Amino acid sequence: MKIDISVPEAGESITQVELARWLVEDGVYVEKDQEIAEIDSDKATLTINAGAAGVIKIAVEEGTTLEPGKVIGQIDTQANPPEPGKGIGQTSTQAAPPASADTGQGEKQSPEQDMQSGDVTFSPQAKKMMEDLGISPGLDAIRPDSKRITKKDILAAISSRVTGADHSPQTGPPTVTARPWGSTRKEDRQKMSTLRKKVAERLVAVKNQTAMLTTFNEADMSAIISLRKKYQKGFTEKYGFKLGFMSFFVKAIAESIPFFPQVNGYIDGNHMVIPDYADIGIAVSTPKGLMVPVIRDANRRSIPALEKTINEMAEKARANKLSIEELTGGTISITNGGVFGSMLSTPIINPPQSAILGMHNIIERPVAIDGKVAIRPMMYLALSYDHRIIDGKESVGFLVKVKEFIENPGKMVMQGKDPLEVLIGLGE
Repeated sequence: MKIDISVPEAGESITQVELARWLVEDGVYVEKDQEIAEIDSDKATLTINAGAAGVIKIAVEEGTTLEPGKVIGQIDTQANPPEPGKGIGQTSTQAAPPASADTGQGEKQSPEQDMQSGDVTFSPQAKKMMEDLGISPGLDAIRPDSKRITKKDILAAISSRVTGADHSPQTGPPTVTARPWGSTRKEDRQKMSTLRKKVAERLVAVKNQTAMLTTFNEADMSAIISLRKKYQKGFTEKYGFKLGFMSFFVKAIAESIPFFPQVNGYIDGNHMVIPDYADIGIAVSTPKGLMVPVIRDANRRSIPALEKTINEMAEKARANKLSIEELTGGTISITNGGVFGSMLSTPIINPPQSAILGMHNIIERPVAIDGKVAIRPMMYLALSYDHRIIDGKESVGFLVKVKEFIENPGKMVMQGKDPLEVLIGLGE
């Protein structure tokens, strides 16, 4: 018996997708629910799983544009599973190399084998993810508890770079490895993915259809850094993950919105819509392109809840596991160019939203405090906004309020009031 492999529905408004890549080879044996292919829509990358165990027959090549429901292959469910000693994903005619086979002569390792690099071993899933993302086996950010690196270790390392969970004050951009080039006159021509093409269209539309301006300010990160340093151990022991910077900025945005609600609004025809909730999107750069997963009801979440959600979404974004629902909507966004070493930038609004907050790297700079020069960890902040709905007074006031919350985090739990004033009855 053979069953069809069809392109799944990718959302109500999506009529075409692109077969990004097959995750298995033609003629291999696959298990039920095994991931076998990825498709790109204009919103996200989705995975196709095997509906049954059997040998796969591929009918459509990678890079083909398809409609939902289109058959792209079949699975022969009557085929025999691989013989003992031959891993899943191998044809019955392939001989599995011994687990201790020497691959020093340049032979490719079996997908089921661990990859050795010095004293550290990489699992097959970790090896595949590193190849997909172009990560070197010597990536310093990966620090597993054991000598075997798994996919989970890599996701955690990537997540810390995206969310700022492991940030110390940054003095420069992260280390990157240059690829060999310049020895030929060849050109590498790559087809744009459906997602990247859609992002490009939206970015151009924003510039043409909005009155976008950007206002700047700076925040002293001393209080947040001190708070993290003081409570990091207890926080990690209680919740199982580190306390980063991003959750504080999400919380600061949510607490600032009631003072300047237009920043959280959008234009719908001849109306201005001002939501009574904050669904905050966080821009994440992935190998597939820019994605903006959304934290629903961020205004109702605590710092630990926000941190947990941010880490989960960052991992899912890097692993191409975000759903259409998680990428839909949003009332305001935030982007962190600081993880890449950016000092200052003008972020572009994510339509139909009207504002986006840009974070940047933390640099120790001399600042004047009470008439004296002091060295403080400073971050430039940028708020890009649509002047059609947000006036200068609101945009500047909103950014000043975010700065105030970051420099005085205790106010986030007091609706912007000074905790000491509340304590002595002046802030009521």
